[in-house]
Amino acid sequence: MVFKRLLGALGVGGPTIDTVLDPSSVRPGGTLTGQVHLVGGKADFEIEHITLELVARVEAEHEGGESQGVLAFDHFTVGGGFRLAEGEQRSVPFSVIVPWETPVTELRGQSLGVVLGVRTELSVAGAKDKGDLDRLNVTPLPVQEAVLEAFGELGFGFRSADLAYGRIGGSGQRLPFYQEIELAPSAQYAPQFNEIELTFLANPGGLEVVLEADERGGFLSPGHDALMRFTVSHEGAGQQDWPAIVDGWMRQLAEHRASYGSPPGHGSPAPFGPGGLGHEDRHHDGHRSGPGMGTAVAAGAAGLAAGVVGGMVAGEVVDEVGDFFEGDEEDEG
Repeated sequence: MVFKRLLGALGVGGPTIDTVLDPSSVRPGGTLTGQVHLVGGKADFEIEHITLELVARVEAEHEGGESQGVLAFDHFTVGGGFRLAEGEQRSVPFSVIVPWETPVTELRGQSLGVVLGVRTELSVAGAKDKGDLDRLNVTPLPVQEAVLEAFGELGFGFRSADLAYGRIGGSGQRLPFYQEIELAPSAQYAPQFNEIELTFLANPGGLEVVLEADERGGFLSPGHDALMRFTVSHEGAGQQDWPAIVDGWMRQLAEHRASYGSPPGHGSPAPFGPGGLGHEDRHHDGHRSGPGMGTAVAAGAAGLAAGVVGGMVAGEVVDEVGDFFEGDEEDEG
């Protein structure tokens, strides 16, 4: 999905830019390829830089509640240093590596409701313009897909997925936000947990799997959260008994019972304790929930993309108000 846009920074007669992403799927840590198509304006222009910027719609919590914004999380210079003649047509191919922690937007062709984009910026004779915005779809790594399918086989249901601004203390997180996939508990764990929040932190060597369980309270005691972290390798993802592994994680999470200060037993994964995941790093109120328990993966990215971009985190949010993909929708019409 692409659109052309006149360079507003240069006024009428400037070059136009049209970025086309290759249709092949992209995975975290994988290669994103495509071409930037340029058409010269009514004069010659010096193209200084062509930059690609990866952006995401992210939620942030603050004292006033919650807001959404568009956050840039990586950028690449893919061309520049040439003169674009009047009316000239030129294509600049690119191949860039996306971050390992890039969120997953779909699972087997079904949207998870997470919105990512690729924005193309053109720098011409000292003027800059964010000229093109394209939706970026990211499929899971084999080990991520295996874990998600194992939860499904165990009876857990998908509720929603979103991106939260902040960092998970004690982890190897590199991006300024993380993805939360909210799951309804299976019948076995429903008496103990209201919901499970799953976060993947991928890296070249493997995957950190962060599980946060919102525990049900009793008649006289409030519920609270239990958190644990597990590490798996990319190798041999197809040969593991993932339902058994994931069920083992859930059993440990149930036994852990949110004892933040308790040291882990021999051979157990280290839970987040003091100095790890604090309330300033990650919220635990369970306020975000999608469709009802057991709902299939649905509610595509269009629902999340609609609306007004909120002022989120000063200095880090792209200054943009309106629909994330407004230009694409206008072009389609």
